[in-house]
Amino acid sequence: MNRVIWSNGIRFIILLLIQTLILRRVTYDWGNLGYLHILIYPLFILLLPIKTPRAMVLALAFLMGIGVDMFYNSLGVHASALVFMAYFRPFVMKILEPYGGYNVEDSPTIRNFGTGWFFTYAAILLFLHIFFYFCVEAFSFVFIFEIMLNTIFSFSISIIVIFIIQLILRPKY
Repeated sequence: MNRVIWSNGIRFIILLLIQTLILRRVTYDWGNLGYLHILIYPLFILLLPIKTPRAMVLALAFLMGIGVDMFYNSLGVHASALVFMAYFRPFVMKILEPYGGYNVEDSPTIRNFGTGWFFTYAAILLFLHIFFYFCVEAFSFVFIFEIMLNTIFSFSISIIVIFIIQLILRPKY
């Protein structure tokens, strides 16, 4: 148990630092529209152990999101999107539950559940996160075209980066 807490604490700090100090500066613009944003900080919520209480997942999502918001000067946009994703995490896990059920001691990683399961799990939650993020950022469906472009391009690059991180590091916790 202590090892799980330490590994998740270190993961929290590393993902927050990578997102805010390195990936914040990485965007690709077409004209005056920035469509490509690499968002890896949701990986922290994706990899929390299955037995983590829902209230704690929501609180940790808020803390991670507000930490990113401090560096991005975005006034709660990241926090709201990450809490939105964390709220739907148990529903997605229930839909994707294996036939034999989950071992509540496990974390949802490629190592524990396989490549296909993890990709589906991460893709659903990451898409929800990114779509909600850009909807809140635009705050109007007048910009639905820009919201969809941002969502599609940012989701594509973010899921690839998250998947590569999982394949290279292959964490157990």
